[in-house]
Amino acid sequence: MQLAFDLTGKPLPIPKKAPALTEEPPVLSVSAVTRKIRGLLEDSIGEIWVEGEISNLRRQSSGHVYFTLKDSSAQLSCVMFARTASSLREVSFEDGQHLEVQGGLSVYEPRGQYQLIVRSARNRGAGALHAKFEALKQKLEAEGLFDPARKKPLPKFPTRLGLVTSPTGAAIRDFLNVLHRRHPGIEVVINPVRVQGRGAAAEIARAVQEFAEPAKWDLPGVDVVVITRGGGSLEDLWEFNEEVLARAIAACAIPVVSAVGHEIDFTICDFVADFRAPTPSAAAEILSADAAEILTRLSRESSRMTRACLGAWEAANLQLTTLKRSPLFREPLRRLDECAQRLDRSHNDLTRIVTTDLANRKAHLAQRARVFHPAALLTRVENLRLQSSQALLRLAQPAHKSLALFSAKWGALAAKLSSLNPQATLERGFTITCDEQGVPIRSSKEVAEGIKLSTRFHDGRAVSVVQKVSEE
Repeated sequence: MQLAFDLTGKPLPIPKKAPALTEEPPVLSVSAVTRKIRGLLEDSIGEIWVEGEISNLRRQSSGHVYFTLKDSSAQLSCVMFARTASSLREVSFEDGQHLEVQGGLSVYEPRGQYQLIVRSARNRGAGALHAKFEALKQKLEAEGLFDPARKKPLPKFPTRLGLVTSPTGAAIRDFLNVLHRRHPGIEVVINPVRVQGRGAAAEIARAVQEFAEPAKWDLPGVDVVVITRGGGSLEDLWEFNEEVLARAIAACAIPVVSAVGHEIDFTICDFVADFRAPTPSAAAEILSADAAEILTRLSRESSRMTRACLGAWEAANLQLTTLKRSPLFREPLRRLDECAQRLDRSHNDLTRIVTTDLANRKAHLAQRARVFHPAALLTRVENLRLQSSQALLRLAQPAHKSLALFSAKWGALAAKLSSLNPQATLERGFTITCDEQGVPIRSSKEVAEGIKLSTRFHDGRAVSVVQKVSEE
């Protein structure tokens, strides 16, 4: 027990304890509670590194980036403000990307939602779903399932549509509202399926197959099959990226329209389908011609056809009136007689021309026959033979005379050439002496003692060696 004393040291009396009052806990506002939670998160956890896969990425015009970081069993909302995003341009922020981000946990008070404020990040490679998406896309593209040549055209005025979607989603309401507003006469057959969760792809594929074979499944035949659902994250739309659905769409004999998600969402279903609509409402607008527009066009075409028919009738009537006024219709028998007379004149002219030409050709042929008669030909041949003999005689006399002149001239030249022949000189006893190179020696000055000389006689050669050279 503690005692109290006054200034003089005397103990003071112990006051009696007042009875305890019952106190109610303080009542906090939502804002106060949120601030307390925010303070606890920021103070107790602080800056942390978190690893996960990006999903539902949104970039605002202000430069801020919002996304969800997730793993197999949980997800975390993240925000990266513009000043941080501008400093992390080397980091790839895309749906399906696996990242490590650093930041602090906080609470966004207007919504009471806790979030991670990202201040730094680094890449860890593509997420599993994104990698699976790209692998399947490359495989089907290589097989030709995305080839524009195999895609079927949409009917211009379909009368019955087959709709594959969830019967409780917003997509079916948007689709039907737009479709019936623009063209209430189009019939819609709904094949309800799940559009999210494991096994939904098989249900959607089976629904497409049922529309492709209506007699087998006791369904009415449709002109177009529409696959649709609202937007969502990559995980929400994943069933539309399964191979079983892609192959069912490719095998469908009826044109298939894919209207899955928002305009920025792309799935394997979009690539395989015959036509991709950015939204369910856009698909309804594309497949339904506006009833008012059709009526206006029909009225315009009807007026145009009426005017064209009236114009053609008036032109035909005017032509008939003109023909009635012509002489042909007033005096048809006289016109026929005139035509018969012209025909007779033409016949006579043609007969005269043919007869004259035939007579000329006969006369020319008779003249040719006289020229080529055998007796005339023999006479002509004998004349030509006689002329040929006379021509030969005239040609032979000058030829013999010229030949005699040439023979005499040739004999004189031969005699002269024979007198100049070195062999004849050798035969008269002369010789030709040459050096070792075969060059004739013309002077004693061209030789020296000891060299070899070759002396040619008329009937052989002799080789000698110079022993002495003397000048006379």
